[in-house]
Amino acid sequence: MRDLHVKTRILPPQKSRNRVKRERKPINWRPFITWGMRIVFGVVVVAVVGIGGYEGYRFASQYEMAVLQVEAIEVSKLRHLTRGEVVELTGVRPGDSMLSLRLSRIGEQLSKNPWVETVQVRRYFPHTLSVAVVEREPVAVVNMGFLYYMDAKGEVFKPLTQGDSLNFPVITGIAEEDLARDPKGTKELLTGAVALMDILKKGRHFTLADVSEIHIDKGFGLTLFTADGGVPVRLGKEGYDTKLARFAMVYGELKEQLVAVEYIDCDYQDKIIVKKG
Repeated sequence: MRDLHVKTRILPPQKSRNRVKRERKPINWRPFITWGMRIVFGVVVVAVVGIGGYEGYRFASQYEMAVLQVEAIEVSKLRHLTRGEVVELTGVRPGDSMLSLRLSRIGEQLSKNPWVETVQVRRYFPHTLSVAVVEREPVAVVNMGFLYYMDAKGEVFKPLTQGDSLNFPVITGIAEEDLARDPKGTKELLTGAVALMDILKKGRHFTLADVSEIHIDKGFGLTLFTADGGVPVRLGKEGYDTKLARFAMVYGELKEQLVAVEYIDCDYQDKIIVKKG
């Protein structure tokens, strides 16, 4: 008898003859564990050494080991400050612990002195502290109501006190308010005056010694005042080399007549105007 439902019967799945069962390889954890232990060991060693060193430093600083005490304070050559002033500013005394010295703090303390431009503080074991100071050098006195020294960089750095030398050219026209309100612009004006002084130092017939005052005017520029008679010599804002060279050619003749001169105007390209009073 024929089976009319043969197409609807479901056959069982056939197994693939080429399928190969693969086995997973076990992970070798040994190298990872070894490196991990080495890293942990290294961190522990560094921590122990660091803590031990710090504690040893604290201990030695606290009890001031006799073999590491300050016995000598060396100070570089000075022009304006004295060795005693520098040593006092360091705050260090013989017998202090070398390990307890705070070199950066000593340097900051020294830098507060207006004469000190730069300072280097070094410690040489077992017993020496070395202080190397570079002092500022005044090139002019700035009159701002009070008198201040100014260095070659245009830095107004120190009010004059009793005993300070006045044997410098005087710069006028700058007020303390100018420095506070526009320090950069004011410093540019002062460095311009320094540049003019450098030109005058190289002069032969009219030099810095012939000048008593340099006046700064923000609008006009620079005006010199002669040491002999206090006659204003107007220079303006630029071309000082050329203007001073031209003025030097007639200065010899004018020198004997300065008493009768009201002002001299050199702020021209090709002439000098002498105004007599």
